[in-house]
Order: sequence, then structure tokens, then C-alpha cells
Amino acid sequence: MENKRNFFHLHLISDSTGETLISAGRAAAVQFQGSLPVEHVYPLIRNRKQLLAVLEAVDREPGIVLYTLVDEELASLIDERCREIGLPSVNVLEPVLTVFQTYLGALSRRRVGAQHALNAEYFKRIEALNFTMDHDDGQMPEDYDDADVVLIGISRTSKTPTSIYLANRGIKTANIPIVPGVDLPESLYRATHPLIVGLVATTDRISQVREHRELGVTQGFDRRHYTDRATIHEELKYARALCARHNWPIIDVTRRSIEETAAAIVALRPKLR
Repeated sequence: MENKRNFFHLHLISDSTGETLISAGRAAAVQFQGSLPVEHVYPLIRNRKQLLAVLEAVDREPGIVLYTLVDEELASLIDERCREIGLPSVNVLEPVLTVFQTYLGALSRRRVGAQHALNAEYFKRIEALNFTMDHDDGQMPEDYDDADVVLIGISRTSKTPTSIYLANRGIKTANIPIVPGVDLPESLYRATHPLIVGLVATTDRISQVREHRELGVTQGFDRRHYTDRATIHEELKYARALCARHNWPIIDVTRRSIEETAAAIVALRPKLR
């Protein structure tokens, strides 16, 4: 009998692409086989306004906070807010910088994104990340034809973390929630450039992830309806029928890591490689 696995929120805040954090977070999480992270990746966070919006998201869905921000004021703001709400926060680079400074006898210049060469590939990734953040969760639908990939799926099918992962590889990705009874934007049907992919998972998987989401923050929100397996089954049935109607490929993410899901998406459109 398979052991029940718990889910926890893992917030990854970076002033660059977030790749360092993603690697560190997953390397640590894999050591705890009884728990699976629900990743929230926030790249290119470089000012107080951006960070305050991220911290509001952390407050809504509490969990472990890892960050790589070289701006000491912003880093202090994260630590202070996490202490207030009782969450652990770790500046992943700080211990390493301290060792380097001690050994080399020199202070770090603290340059944002200094690990990246300023080449065409880097700028392509930054452009893709900016596009993906602007088009998360159905935002800016008028630009869907500029996307390389559009991911659709019901709530908690890993649309956002998969989008961020693809963006880190220079693939401009938008994602749109599927809600039964709510029409998808007309601009999606008119788009000819992007690969449109539906993400699904098993009813049990989605219910488990939703159970571990911090709920009740929205007035009139029905937690029981959100996690009810019969309701989720109908949502998935609707999503599958929608994709079949438009010949959009479907990927089941139940037993796939984010990396595996991204690889399956790229395989559907070889020119993304």
C-alpha cells in the first residue's frame, strides 16, 4: 500500500531567473519522501512593491520561504515578515557569500544576476520570464498569439510552476484556468502560433493538493466544494472534453515532476528545443 504523501508550500523568491533556488529547493525537498512541495516561484523581484505583493501571496499560502536577493533591505523585509507570521526563511546565498568574503578578505559586490553571462540566450530567458509572469492565470489574453506555449487546466494542475520552468528555458508561456461554465478568451481560439496544452491529474491528487491550500481568504469561498472529489471529477471531465473538442493535447501531471511535464510539452513541438 502506497504511503500517503503530504504537501507543503515552498516559496522561492529571486532577483534573477530563480534557477539557483529551484535547484536548491528541489535538492532539499527530495530528501523528505513523505512530503511534496507545491512550488511558488517568483523571479525578477527587485523592488519593494514587487516584494510586498509576493509576501502577501506567502501570507495566503504559508510555507517554507527560500530566497536569493542581494539587496540587503529587501532580504531584511522578507526575514522580518516571515518572523511576524511564524514562517522559516533562508537566504540561500548568504552563507556561501560569507565564506567567500572570509576566505578572500573582500566584500561581495552584490550584483543581481552576476552568475549569468549577458548573451543572447540570457536575454531570451529574461524576455520569456517577463512574458510568462505577465500572462499568469489568464492575464493579458490579447497577447496569446505571442506565446510559444499556452497551458490550460483546472486549479492545481501545476500550470504556474510549469510555465516558470519553461520560461527559464526561453519559452514564452501563458497559462489559463479552466472553470466549468466560464468561456476561455476568444483570443485563445484565434491564436495560431502557440502550442496549446491541457494539464490534468487524478481526482485524488488534485483534492489532496487543494486540501493543503490555505483557503477562506475570498469572501463566499466554499472550501468543501473546492475539495469535493465529485466536483473535481466533473471539472476534469469538462477540461478533457474541451481539449478533445479543439484537438489540444493533454498531459497527465499526476506522477510527473515539473521537469518531466516540461519535457513532454517540448516534445510535442520540436522547434521549442
